[in-house]
Amino acid sequence: MASIHPPICEFGWQAPEFSLKNVDGNMVTLQSSMGEHGLLVMFICNHCPYVKAILPRLIADVLEMQTLGVNTVAIMSNDPTDYPEDSFEHMQKISKEMAFPFPYLLDETQQIAKHYGAVCTPDFFGFNQKGELQYRGRFDESRKETAPDSSRDLYKAMKLVAETGHGPMEQTSSIGCSIKWREA
Repeated sequence: MASIHPPICEFGWQAPEFSLKNVDGNMVTLQSSMGEHGLLVMFICNHCPYVKAILPRLIADVLEMQTLGVNTVAIMSNDPTDYPEDSFEHMQKISKEMAFPFPYLLDETQQIAKHYGAVCTPDFFGFNQKGELQYRGRFDESRKETAPDSSRDLYKAMKLVAETGHGPMEQTSSIGCSIKWREA
């Protein structure tokens, strides 16, 4: 599995609308997801070792972000053909087991990942309350290894977005596994 680095933040870029099925069967949209002070859209999946390594800390940070008025949605865009662990049924299972405090959405056509320009899992897009991109960086400095005393880049950036509407000028790109695209 090759590691992929997404591009850095294009400040002010507008969040593309989406309407995707949540693991509970309900449809979720960008507008219904927006928090009072912003929205974190993250592309994750079940099988990625980068995602697995940060998941407990990510859930804790999302819960803290909620208290700041920042909501979160997770989108799974991988083609599960070669990665059955990323199937909708497994999405439902992991969401329940880990008590996800956010909708876990299936991008079955992969169009939302393409509209966002997502390239890896995890890939984070932090928007202010106006839907303007303010953060496109890493979760923290830990990579795949668990480093509980790491920098909390994502949380600190979204806290700044909640307080000021603007993200940090300096951001370090995320790293992760490539999105598993369907063959054309």
